[in-house]
Amino acid sequence: MDANTMLVMAMFGSFILLLMSGYPVAWVLGGTAIAFAGIGYYSDLYFDTMTGLDFLTLGLLVNRLYDMMDNWILVALPMFIFMGIMLDKSGLAERLMNSMQRLLGRVHGGLAITVTLIGIILAASTGIIGASVVLLALISLPAMKQQNYHMPTALGTVASAGTLGILIPPSIMLVIMADQLALSVGDLFMAAVFPGLLLACFYVLYIVGKGMLKPEHMPVPDDAANVGWKEISGLFKNILPPLLLIGMVLGSIFVGIATPTEASGIGALGAMLLTIKNGNFNFKILQESLQQTFNTTAYIFAIFIGASAFALVLRELGGDELIESTLASLPFGPYGVIALILLMVFFLGFFLDWIEITLIILPLVAPVVGVMDLGINDFGSLDNPELLWFVILVALTLQTSFLTPPVGFALFYLKGVCPPEVTLKQIYQGVVPFIVLQLLALLVVGFWPELVTWLPSVAY
Repeated sequence: MDANTMLVMAMFGSFILLLMSGYPVAWVLGGTAIAFAGIGYYSDLYFDTMTGLDFLTLGLLVNRLYDMMDNWILVALPMFIFMGIMLDKSGLAERLMNSMQRLLGRVHGGLAITVTLIGIILAASTGIIGASVVLLALISLPAMKQQNYHMPTALGTVASAGTLGILIPPSIMLVIMADQLALSVGDLFMAAVFPGLLLACFYVLYIVGKGMLKPEHMPVPDDAANVGWKEISGLFKNILPPLLLIGMVLGSIFVGIATPTEASGIGALGAMLLTIKNGNFNFKILQESLQQTFNTTAYIFAIFIGASAFALVLRELGGDELIESTLASLPFGPYGVIALILLMVFFLGFFLDWIEITLIILPLVAPVVGVMDLGINDFGSLDNPELLWFVILVALTLQTSFLTPPVGFALFYLKGVCPPEVTLKQIYQGVVPFIVLQLLALLVVGFWPELVTWLPSVAY
């Protein structure tokens, strides 16, 4: 084992150990890169190794950061973040829940279906997991508790519906993945539409089935009224504005009249107009939304800087070649290698946020998948259908890991806003059926790649 290989392994080990110390991830990434640049330099100086590292290596980071800040794709990040935060403050979700609940009030599980459908709309509007989970919990758990819902079922529904934000476009994660792997953001958005809707359909079918088999877990409210034109018109009135916003954002990308960056501006403006229309807009709301947008964007870009430094030192040590050669030499075949990578991503999702996985792990393993001949149908118009399909599989896997006990991120978002009497055990019990549904969706997309590749092949 040469010095470079030993340093690569030590870098990963140090990174994992330092993460457990509680330091911010951005500082851990950047600090590890600086430390190992120094270790490589002194190793070459005193032990005649040939790592090729010195502190001048980190000077290359300046050009990388300049290219990152000059990247028009990443301009969409603060726009989509602002759009999501502004919609959270608009009061739109509460109105939607009230109108949908009146429409589905006489159906066992009607409130849970309502939460799932709102989760889809929030996912397509915000793309932020934490915001969706917290907002759904705040507006729906009190109503579910009042309606005597089985608490694990209620908690599982909220957590699973909130995590749809990672997959259904315009997901912030998909924007960063497209940037890191030099994929078209529009292609990746279109590729995620059917898998996201498939997963949402699985959720709704499960809730309907459980409502029929165990109606006592999802009782009908005592004051449920018959559905009339008043309820239908009320739902139409409340659901039309967010659907129009989603249509403007995704539709402008789909028909080719706007880039994803331009569409993010449309979404930010549309979210402001919806907040004004609902009467919830004032200078304080605008100030809070801008401040939260700045904080979230700064958090993401700090990790960008740390991850760029980490990846630079790792590549100088030959870490990417080591990982590629190791994966290529495995005797599992192409699909076995992909399954192993997804398993690794699944376990990393317990400890790392999707940002670190997207910025560090994905660029290391994606080149291996990109050169595999998997025979995926490109419908005559896609440049790299294998990579497009693989990225959606990674997104589905990450979504599953965020729900999986004991350390799924969505579970802790949910626990943070639940009443004190709600236990982690109840949350764990509630998410298990939805984890099974997510694994089923992962298998379906794995066996039928056309669910991913068809829509982007005909979109432009």
